[in-house]
Amino acid sequence: MEVKEQTRHGMAERARFREMKEGTAEDWALIGGNFREFARGLPDRVLKHLTLLEGDFGGFPICRLEHSLQTATRAHRDGRGETYVVMALLHDIGDTLGTFNHPEVAASIVKPFVTEEEHWICQNHGAFQGYYYFHHLGMDKDVRDQFRGHPHFDACAEFCEKYDQSAFDPDYESERLEFFEPMVRRVMAKPLKSLYADA
Repeated sequence: MEVKEQTRHGMAERARFREMKEGTAEDWALIGGNFREFARGLPDRVLKHLTLLEGDFGGFPICRLEHSLQTATRAHRDGRGETYVVMALLHDIGDTLGTFNHPEVAASIVKPFVTEEEHWICQNHGAFQGYYYFHHLGMDKDVRDQFRGHPHFDACAEFCEKYDQSAFDPDYESERLEFFEPMVRRVMAKPLKSLYADA
């Protein structure tokens, strides 16, 4: 295994520049090919990272993975589209590395693949979710009011009310991660918008 890894990373053809400004069309064709191959593995990496949330309770009634599954299941059973359901599944994926800004981490991951409204919901759900508990921590539960008047305010409030804040029920029968895997793969197959979409 170690020899294969060395061959893959150490012996594979690589660009020859030391600074980007020295790069040639051939260098960037090589890098572009590697980028496309790496991008195809994004759904696998996202699904694998989601499993890191399994068994992580943080004091909640259910673990973070089950909360994610429950949120997505509720959205799916309510008839939401696939991009919305995938956003719901991934909305807390940033908990592990973005402990102090998990909504922004999740929003960055889903941004190329979802609508502007769905991205906004994901990016701002933390402030809206605070409506249900910030006052117990000595914080302002109405912090979401800073967004009043925004075109997506009601959509974000609805996401939190119907799917997020209600998704801590140990007795709720969520779909398993395998159920959502094909959705994740379809949604992440091609970005709707990205600076690198044509690479």
